Amino acid sequence: MFTTQTRIGVCGAGAMGAGIAQVASTAGHKVIVLDRDDDALIRGRAAVEKGAGALLKRGKINEEEAQAIAARIQWSLHVEDMAQCGLIIEAIVENMDVKTSLFKALEQVTGDSTVLATNTSSLSVTSLASGLERPAHFLGLHFFNPAPIMKLVEVVSGAETDAGIASDALKLMQNWGKVAVAARDVPGFIVNRVARPYYGEGWRALEDGAADAATLDFVYRDLAGFRMGPFELGDLIGHDINTAAARSIFDAYEGRTRFTPSLAQERLVAAGHLGRKSGRGVYDYREGAERSAPLVSKPATNSNAGEILLGPKAPAMKTMLEKSGFAYEVQQDVPAGFAKIENTMVGFTNGRTARDLAQELKHPVALIDWMREPASTSTLAFSASCDEARQSVMHLAAVCGMKAIELKDRPGLVVFRTLCQLANCAADAIGDQVADADSIDCAMMNGVNYPFGPIQWARGFGFGAVVSALDAIANETGEAMYTPSQTLRALLKSEMRTI
Repeated sequence: MFTTQTRIGVCGAGAMGAGIAQVASTAGHKVIVLDRDDDALIRGRAAVEKGAGALLKRGKINEEEAQAIAARIQWSLHVEDMAQCGLIIEAIVENMDVKTSLFKALEQVTGDSTVLATNTSSLSVTSLASGLERPAHFLGLHFFNPAPIMKLVEVVSGAETDAGIASDALKLMQNWGKVAVAARDVPGFIVNRVARPYYGEGWRALEDGAADAATLDFVYRDLAGFRMGPFELGDLIGHDINTAAARSIFDAYEGRTRFTPSLAQERLVAAGHLGRKSGRGVYDYREGAERSAPLVSKPATNSNAGEILLGPKAPAMKTMLEKSGFAYEVQQDVPAGFAKIENTMVGFTNGRTARDLAQELKHPVALIDWMREPASTSTLAFSASCDEARQSVMHLAAVCGMKAIELKDRPGLVVFRTLCQLANCAADAIGDQVADADSIDCAMMNGVNYPFGPIQWARGFGFGAVVSALDAIANETGEAMYTPSQTLRALLKSEMRTI
């Protein structure tokens, strides 16, 4: 059992190691940080002092506590100094040979009760433990960067990890103020596996010509509520890191299509455009460079179009109209979920294209991408089967006081298609026993700041509607990667039994 008296060791004084050391010290532990580079120790110490200073500035701690955080951390170049540690967390380079060499050295200087942990985000915990004398005392503690700020820690048990030790580690992380979730030892664990479609679908939309990068990033932020779009987030993380993670997970799962890396992103890396750290990525960060703006139309001041008729089961459309005070009528002969504006049927995307629905309904069709808050979202993104449909949806935007973005007419549009595929990937993870639904949702909201969990979203939207949309997207694109997960279909059946 870990207590505040447990001495914590951290291997690696880089950004992640220094951050973990700060977290442990803030929780009251004495900490030893090991690195082989004296300059790295100096930078690590400065990072901890800066982190404690930030807490002080925000009023989270007082001056005495800030000084105590730094004072409880010892900095060392000698592995022997880790001998009295009860838990040692490794946060060094993502290289299997380098890590295993370090763990073997640690086993030689520590006691039988010491627990060793890796902060790896991509390597197998079981493989890292395979050459150790005490694999039962080894597990993964995957923190997210920056460790003092990000809440999530994935507690990963290898094949031989003692269940009691994993349980104790979970409780310790919670005592450190973290949101700790148990995860199975699979490539990408929870977050890096389930998050792949967020990047992949963004790149696919760009490659399909759905819109330019700045507009797509805006759509993800404004419509869905993500803090950053996939391209600006990739620029921040580094496209070399992001593509390496995508390629690693794709290869580990022997080419499972849901994890297919973006060739366009890989070309970006080959060109040396890694993101902010190289000065150029999807966007240009060099001095004097002009940042691209999203292509958003301003709301029209007036419109000459006539009445709007609503079909049944159109709650989001109803919300949009009611916020503007625009009068509408409900008519049963209008298809469910649609509004009729002039001769056009306007509805939210269900996975099919506007062009395909126009042929079926014998009317021009405009489709609106999913939005989290129809009553407050400033912009609607749409596709249209023809110019008449385009004019009708622009009228809807005008009466609702919204700006508009036209997207290429593609199955599921952009945000909705991404959310469906995130739910699909999360359901796969449940089926593979990586974690349960609640843990996956919790991990995505706390590890990468998603505005909602993917299974939570699918449940709220309706598993049936998500499965139907994925079937439509798979049918129209001819891509097996969109085929609904068997677990998603099972969740649908479970949902139907409770109705």
